[in-house]
Amino acid sequence: MLTVRVARDETGTGGGAGDRPGPGRDVYARLLGTPATARFDPPGLLFFDLDGTRLLLDAKAPPSLVYLEVPDVREAVENLRGEVDVESEPHVIFRHEDDTLGPAGCEEWQAFLRDPDGNTVGLVSFATA
Repeated sequence: MLTVRVARDETGTGGGAGDRPGPGRDVYARLLGTPATARFDPPGLLFFDLDGTRLLLDAKAPPSLVYLEVPDVREAVENLRGEVDVESEPHVIFRHEDDTLGPAGCEEWQAFLRDPDGNTVGLVSFATA
């Protein structure tokens, strides 16, 4: 299980994992292309199902680093620009000659974002070279 911290906005104006709208919840729903699976507030837990892997955003967890594979890193960054801080623009990090670490004949693209809750999100995608 991956744990990512969700900031709690005690003023009730957003940012939490409950029924209030929150920038962190919105960013992940847009990035993942799916709504949250479940919310429990209190204690401030928000779950997403990523094809059998549970992503837990936890109001009490410290900031984290999580990597997510997306169809196109460049498109994902452009869609979220203005809602997140782009720490590292999309770039090719590796060209796969074989399928040891990724699809053979592909370029591996990566970018890093900082979500509204302070977590670092590494985005990864593969494109035909």
